[in-house]
Amino acid sequence: MSGKARQKGLVIIDYKITGCIVTHNNIRSIDETVKTLLENTGDIDFTLYAVDNASEDGTPEFIERTYPQVQVIYNKKNPGFGSGHNVVRDRLDSKYHCVINPDISIDRNVIKQMAEYMDKHPEIGLLSPKICFPDGRPQILGKRTPTLRYLAASRLRDGGEPSPLLREYAMLDTDLSAPCEIENATGCFMMFRTDVFREIGGFDERYFLYFEDCDITRTVRTRAKVVYYPETVVYHVWGRDSKKDLRLTLVQIHSMCKFFAKWAFRKG
Repeated sequence: MSGKARQKGLVIIDYKITGCIVTHNNIRSIDETVKTLLENTGDIDFTLYAVDNASEDGTPEFIERTYPQVQVIYNKKNPGFGSGHNVVRDRLDSKYHCVINPDISIDRNVIKQMAEYMDKHPEIGLLSPKICFPDGRPQILGKRTPTLRYLAASRLRDGGEPSPLLREYAMLDTDLSAPCEIENATGCFMMFRTDVFREIGGFDERYFLYFEDCDITRTVRTRAKVVYYPETVVYHVWGRDSKKDLRLTLVQIHSMCKFFAKWAFRKG
């Protein structure tokens, strides 16, 4: 039997799904992330990888000790977010693959829900869930292609009501209560059709951090649809570290320049 079978009214997924977390000194958040992922995926064939980018706080050792079912991979240095995720690219034997931040949590099997939706819509190459803060408030994240105006509006927001420009960037001027196509998906939680992820070569490793999610979304859109699926919710501890750390601000600006230079004369 292939795809999915029905038994006593329940949908049984009989294929493999994989997920990968890239860690770097995430000892404070990783337990909640791994625990909720494993607790809520017990009824599917789910393999979780953790690629550690040279943590110095014991993150990979904690995962190995506490969750021996997780496949931990050690990098001797920190090559960045996208490069870390690409480590598992050629190992994947799944139908769908999830890119997962080390500071997310779930309270139900959203991975199964998303896979079932993608089963019904083979034109989708990348599916993005609704992202909320741990207290349930929705996070305002860009869903249209980033522009300098949009990024400035996002950067300048002080926690109050979003400006009209930021509302446009986050598609708050659109009905987001139902699934819809988007131009930009957040990298904190992404579900790819695995064959699409492999065909595009995974993430562009020229980005150390930031904009790699914008970049891979645009790449996927050259061959498949990218869809926002609000019926599934993932909780994300969003720190906006680049606003607090000058070094990360410079990394973000560097990545932004690479992104605009790469896509300046391309369609998609």
